[in-house]
Amino acid sequence: MKEVTIYTDGACSGNPGVGGWCAILIYGDNEKIINGYDGNTTNNRMELEAVIRGLQCLKFSPCKVSVYSDSAYVCNAVSNGWLSQWQSNGWRTLGKKDVKNVDLWLELLRLMDKHEVDFIKVKGHSDNENNNRCDKFARMAIKEYQNL
Repeated sequence: MKEVTIYTDGACSGNPGVGGWCAILIYGDNEKIINGYDGNTTNNRMELEAVIRGLQCLKFSPCKVSVYSDSAYVCNAVSNGWLSQWQSNGWRTLGKKDVKNVDLWLELLRLMDKHEVDFIKVKGHSDNENNNRCDKFARMAIKEYQNL
């Protein structure tokens, strides 16, 4: 099984506001950088979008994937079992509130079914070079949208 590393980040100028996302995929000596924007979104949606877009690039065979993200929202939802609980509760939190971003969570679950995915939480805006690169490309996407 191929082993792929994906670094992700999302950013937002205002929350909600213009958002950008980035994923850096690494397989052996190969690297692919993808990024994009949304004109009206939230930071959490962009964090999820980055992971989804990265996983969507893995089209041909199941992979063992390590996703590095500075988003506690994304990492904790998967690693701490919140996502499973939300599903079991009809997409409601333990506090009986509607889960936000259900459309993106459903897509993430669909993609995760195809691969073995581990999430690793990294400290944002710190010493992780690839996380910092993702942040840079996500912010560049915001600027690109603002200059349209």
